Amino acid sequence: MKRALLIARREYLAYARTVGFWLSLLALPFFAVLGGSVPFLMERSEPVREVVLVEAPGEGPSLTAAVRAALDREALGRQAQALRAAARIEAGPEAADAVRDRTEREGYEAGLAELRRVAPQAAAGFSTPRERIRIMDPAPAGLTELASTEDPAAMLAPWFEGERLLPGEVRLDSAVILNRVDGAPSAVVWSRRATNDTVEDAVRSALVEVNRREALTGAGVADVVVDDVQRFRPQVQLFSPASASGGQVAMRDRLPGIIGFALGFLLWSLVVTGASMLMNSVMEEKANKVMEVLMSSASSTEILAGKVLGVAALTGTVLLAWGAMGAAGFAALIPQIGADVAAVLMKDGLLLYLFAYLAGGYLMYAVMFAAIGAFCETPREAQTLIGPIMMILIVPLLVMQMAMRNPDAMVVKVLSWVPLFTPFLMSARAPSGPPLVEIIGTMAGMLVTVVVITWLAGRAFRAGALSGVKLEWKSLGRVLKREG
Repeated sequence: MKRALLIARREYLAYARTVGFWLSLLALPFFAVLGGSVPFLMERSEPVREVVLVEAPGEGPSLTAAVRAALDREALGRQAQALRAAARIEAGPEAADAVRDRTEREGYEAGLAELRRVAPQAAAGFSTPRERIRIMDPAPAGLTELASTEDPAAMLAPWFEGERLLPGEVRLDSAVILNRVDGAPSAVVWSRRATNDTVEDAVRSALVEVNRREALTGAGVADVVVDDVQRFRPQVQLFSPASASGGQVAMRDRLPGIIGFALGFLLWSLVVTGASMLMNSVMEEKANKVMEVLMSSASSTEILAGKVLGVAALTGTVLLAWGAMGAAGFAALIPQIGADVAAVLMKDGLLLYLFAYLAGGYLMYAVMFAAIGAFCETPREAQTLIGPIMMILIVPLLVMQMAMRNPDAMVVKVLSWVPLFTPFLMSARAPSGPPLVEIIGTMAGMLVTVVVITWLAGRAFRAGALSGVKLEWKSLGRVLKREG
């Protein structure tokens, strides 16, 4: 055992002393933060489209003012949704809905004031959503005849190319020619970039609303009634006896599914990363003849055990570091959610179950990858063997997404009993409280599989570490029979 621990220490330090290990340790939290920030960054970096509205002469009510009003209402709706999302975590869904409703009734400033009242912390960090479209009103003199010209492209060319600029020294992005076709509102959109459909989509939505309003008011419905119908948001509340309060479902009740998926994915990443590191280590040492030196002073069992323990300690270091970063982030940014996450993890010994699945899953795949590494001398050889295993590992990654929404779905429950999938799927389901018989049964099946795979992998490791035998069915059978 002493020699196994020495090998484990050597394996741990061989990675822990490298810059690459620490960079990889920071990679997941960095890209997690980056991934969460990308939508926000994309929205903030989206340019404001400078748009001119020009209406073709014709019969019927003017479209320009109606489209302009519809676009303003759409912008206010986006602001209302952003304020609601900011208030939801700190103040709860009812207060968040109140913020949205006040914004839609009284305007953005009133909604922001309501956000400051019900969720002061969220309001302190809230930034106003950027405009997507800015209407240039009135249209520049050089574009007022756009609707009647026979060559709109020639008239727009100097504006699109920047030879002529709008007030404020900005370039025109789009020109919208409004007209009526068979009495219905329609538009022709000229855009500076052929790939830019932001203005097209916004104008289409605005025209749908304009047509609805004209149809309702034409039927004798008062404008104020149309506005009330447009702003209507049904109050739908979800209740469940399984909720923490025994009644209305809150964010706290949705956390187990989210936490389960996050833990399952984290376990998947740790197992695959750690097992791959172990395989590469064995393969490199075999190619460099280091394995022969180790075999002269320790048994193959001690070498395998030491390597598995060393990489396990390395994986544990990564897990603890990520856990500390996550706890610090929750405490600093959203302490209420952090407290709920801690409560879920501490409930009913969940951490013990998760640790057992982590240990079982790591050991199962680590010894398997170590045995593969013992039979391979080049990354190309290893890749042909790792490919099928990685395809198998894609299955739990996909099913975990279903487990987050419906942990008791039949396909999720059935695949949870497959030992190769058990560590990931049961980690994803455990926070949602599966029956105890499933926890005990799947864990027993996983442990039996771990014992069998460890026995087979140990024999294969001993046979492959000092030989040039390739991992083929016939040669593997002869090796295992001879070792037996």
